[in-house]
Amino acid sequence: MMKKDFAIRLLLLVTLLTGTTSAENKRVSLFNGKNLDGWTVLTCEAEVTDGNLLIKSGNGLVQSEKKYLDFVLEYEWKALGADNWDSGVYFRYTSVPEKRPWPKRYQANLLKGKEGNVGVKGATSKGLIKEREWNKFQLTVKGSKISLLINGKEAWKADGLEDLEAGFIALQAEVPGGGQHLFRNIFITELKASKE
Repeated sequence: MMKKDFAIRLLLLVTLLTGTTSAENKRVSLFNGKNLDGWTVLTCEAEVTDGNLLIKSGNGLVQSEKKYLDFVLEYEWKALGADNWDSGVYFRYTSVPEKRPWPKRYQANLLKGKEGNVGVKGATSKGLIKEREWNKFQLTVKGSKISLLINGKEAWKADGLEDLEAGFIALQAEVPGGGQHLFRNIFITELKASKE
């Protein structure tokens, strides 16, 4: 019994010293496949169909209700357009400028030929997506560093994010110019804040 008490006390001490809480590093679903709970739809139309989130029409965002700083974001997406598809996943922004449908940055692009690119030096990729099929992205954002896996393969690692505050995550609607998109299996794992 004394060994068990000692082990519990030791575990509590390690948890206190490392600052780890049960909320950190816990993978959470952002999309339940049934409705848009947890999301705000801005200047576009989105719906749930066959368990997928469909970006149906308009130029705008399907934005998370919560803000995130450091995280691993996993999602699957599929372009429905035959060609010239365009969408994206925005992160770490706090507002959308007036008279604009989208924030200025940051975006993991879903534009045909630039899928996965982010506006940071070194954050570009080619040849890892499957056209008009489901693709899985895993975007890791921590401090100024960012990296992306596409369909399980490393696309790139980069450093240079300048906005180091918590911000929204959003799926971009760019339907008039880039067609409809489907999203599914959207998960986020919040990471312990960097001590830099």
